[in-house]
Amino acid sequence: MSKSVGDFFVERLYEWGVRTIFGYPGDGINGVLGALDRAEGKIQFIQVRHEEMAAFMAVAHAKFTGEPGVCLSTGGPGAAHLVTGLYDARCDHVPVLAICGQAPSTARGAHYQQELNLDRLFQDVADYVYEASQPSQVRHLLDRAMRTALGRNGVSVLVLPNDLQEKPYEDPPRKHGSVFSGIGYTKPRVVPYEADLQRAADVLNAGSKVAILVGAGALNATDEVIAVAERLKAGCAKALLGKAALPDHLPWVTGSIGILGTKASWELMSDCDTLLLIGTGFPYAEFLPKEGKARAVQIDIDPTMLSIRFPAEVNLHGDSAETLRLLLPLLKEKTDTDWRAKIEKEVRDSYKTLEERALASANPINPQRVCHELSPLLSRDAIVTSDSGSCANWYARDLKVQRGQMYSLSGGLASMGAAVPYAIAAKFAHPDRPVIALVGDGAMQMNNMAELITVAKYWKRWKDPRWIVCVFNNQDLNQVTWEQRVMEGNPKFEATQQIPDVPYHRFGELIGLKGIFCNDPDQVGEAWREALAADRPVVLEFKTDPDVPPLPSHITLEQAKHFMTTIAKGDPSEGSMLAGVAKQVLSTILPGDKK
Repeated sequence: MSKSVGDFFVERLYEWGVRTIFGYPGDGINGVLGALDRAEGKIQFIQVRHEEMAAFMAVAHAKFTGEPGVCLSTGGPGAAHLVTGLYDARCDHVPVLAICGQAPSTARGAHYQQELNLDRLFQDVADYVYEASQPSQVRHLLDRAMRTALGRNGVSVLVLPNDLQEKPYEDPPRKHGSVFSGIGYTKPRVVPYEADLQRAADVLNAGSKVAILVGAGALNATDEVIAVAERLKAGCAKALLGKAALPDHLPWVTGSIGILGTKASWELMSDCDTLLLIGTGFPYAEFLPKEGKARAVQIDIDPTMLSIRFPAEVNLHGDSAETLRLLLPLLKEKTDTDWRAKIEKEVRDSYKTLEERALASANPINPQRVCHELSPLLSRDAIVTSDSGSCANWYARDLKVQRGQMYSLSGGLASMGAAVPYAIAAKFAHPDRPVIALVGDGAMQMNNMAELITVAKYWKRWKDPRWIVCVFNNQDLNQVTWEQRVMEGNPKFEATQQIPDVPYHRFGELIGLKGIFCNDPDQVGEAWREALAADRPVVLEFKTDPDVPPLPSHITLEQAKHFMTTIAKGDPSEGSMLAGVAKQVLSTILPGDKK
């Protein structure tokens, strides 16, 4: 028998280094699925419950391995389901290839069942999207798709009509109109010119109060960032995707920045006279220095991200680690330690405040305490994912990073529903490491409960069974509830915000996982220890208080006015809400027992 297009396609994927595909079957992609079966395990296929989750898993695979992530779906509705996860890849600049089936090429244009114009559907999200029409075309389409995704840290989509997948494969003929493509891509060394490095050094050397902000682009530049920060006696804040770029035991690391950030990060940005931005697209400019108050230097591998949040005097297009290594010899050692001492005091004060807020009483469990108690129990090889929502606040502020740990979430897109698929992909990529997902009950009900079935199906393959999903059960879409109160001056709208009480731990038990339920604040630490010692994946459910406010590091006058307007209008949870705010705000000034 001659090789089918599907067989050639799978072989070519393998030659490109693909070893894992996340997806869901359908008749539009059966030719490729048959080829995967005939490949006898050379590429593992992970069957998810929903194509959106497959795309999120591909994103997480790219984030946690540095390799391109690959997801697969049938055409029509399956392909449409991929879109949200692919936007996550686009927003966070990671390489992902999506493989989609399509209606038969003989029926295209006939309003056939499940026929969508997928090239148009994916046009905005993808750097490269194409629908194949001839067997000899598939070679260069796949090669170009992979090279584009890798080279641009972006999304490629290939659409394969189902009848094409079954046709005999043909190499392109050696004649006019044919192209011959090859395999392979290695990222280049991208660094700025020496003159630009010197200009950047001049700005940084002139500053007396230097602040650094790192993002995902600094994850592989930890040593270089530390060396530069020590020479400049700088403080360093972390954007959410850069959480693992620096360990939090360093006394000058202020932690997260922005709405989810610390007061120390706010003070660092408010008082600095020089700012060095490294691999970050942190979106909230109001948490950066006021324009004109600080000079700035920015480093980014993507030139389109330079000077779009804060006007940098020197923009350096380059890899973070490589650029910092070249910049370091040009930087002068600062001898004045007053700025560094101020930063370190702010860091100590911030951690003290966070601890007091975490240990303040709540009804029944303070959600901050859940992460506060987990942090010292995490091993140095732990991987932590978070969903969007109020749980991301506690993930950002209350978990202290150790060197070697990995952290991520849906950053630029900030999509609900990413934590569990992220954690599943992390476990397949690193089956010997413990993985913890922090998820709100809204995301669990939206789509993450179904993916627990994926965990139940595959967990016995994992070398280390430690995989925990921590559910914050507060029966509230909590982040938006507080945004309604503080940003809009409106009371909680129960019709949109209140959600059903679901026994998540019992659902885990029903499908063969371990379930743990905790509604006692004094048992939070013990619940975590039990989960981390389990012989199988765990659904750990905490009954948390929705009226503990996810307070930002700095409350503006406008936000305070909105909150007072909310009170004047009357909130359905007014009593407990005000009690929660009082405990959090007053926890740092009330003497003795905070209960």
